[in-house]
Amino acid sequence: MTTRRTLLLAAFAPNSQIVYKGYPKPFLYPILAPDGTVLSRGWPIDPRPGDKEDHTWHRGIWWGHGDINGHDFWREQKGTASIRVDKVTSSNEIHQTLVTASGEVLAKLITRYHFRTEPDAYRIDASLTLRSDQALRFGDTDDGGFAFRLREEFREDRGATLLNSEGQTGAKQIWGKPASWTDYSTTIDNKQYGVAILSHPTNLRHPSGWHARNYGLNSANPFAASSFADEKNGQRGAYTLPANQPLTLKYRIFIHKGDATKAKIAERYNQYAKESSK
Repeated sequence: MTTRRTLLLAAFAPNSQIVYKGYPKPFLYPILAPDGTVLSRGWPIDPRPGDKEDHTWHRGIWWGHGDINGHDFWREQKGTASIRVDKVTSSNEIHQTLVTASGEVLAKLITRYHFRTEPDAYRIDASLTLRSDQALRFGDTDDGGFAFRLREEFREDRGATLLNSEGQTGAKQIWGKPASWTDYSTTIDNKQYGVAILSHPTNLRHPSGWHARNYGLNSANPFAASSFADEKNGQRGAYTLPANQPLTLKYRIFIHKGDATKAKIAERYNQYAKESSK
């Protein structure tokens, strides 16, 4: 396990650590199946043989966006912005500050996590509320959103299945397409596992677009219409949040046995959609 600072967020230790000290933004790590099998990529936290050493900012489960008022809170290149953790409460609230490369405080972010064990799955509910005393413009870029990065067996060229709520399969079909949920499933040591992200219907621009790549990255991103459509200089996905107005985005992650059909992800989404928006 990582030697970086972690904080236990709930009783379910396999999925309940937020890692932040020494990193430009916080993330949940590791992602484990109900039987303890590691589903997240190890590198760069706990490298495992065969890990691809790309995109150092792809760690576990996290949120960010590549263009907020012109500042990059996704890619962690030298001299870019960061998301600082100020405190974590006993009720699993993570209070954060978006800080530009020059040290300017751009916005405040509160992330709330709730963890639950089900008979055949782990469930993580996430609610993210962003607010600033200045207007925030989210640029149209696919690099952003609420994301996970999974181990090498979840690569499409290694036999993984990528599926969305519309029945589309494979990265070429689901990348950028609007959907209520997406699911990645694969076989590890002759057992089938999957990870699904569900986007709540109260979210901005529901159903979400998805930065769904064929190498184990998946991200719900509502700010990339032109980027997803490969429109040169397009801005259809850009969005301006007025000063002092909160933006809340809600997601549910299921870490499950079997594929999306066996795990009844469609039925689970319908239940999620019926739940209170509080």
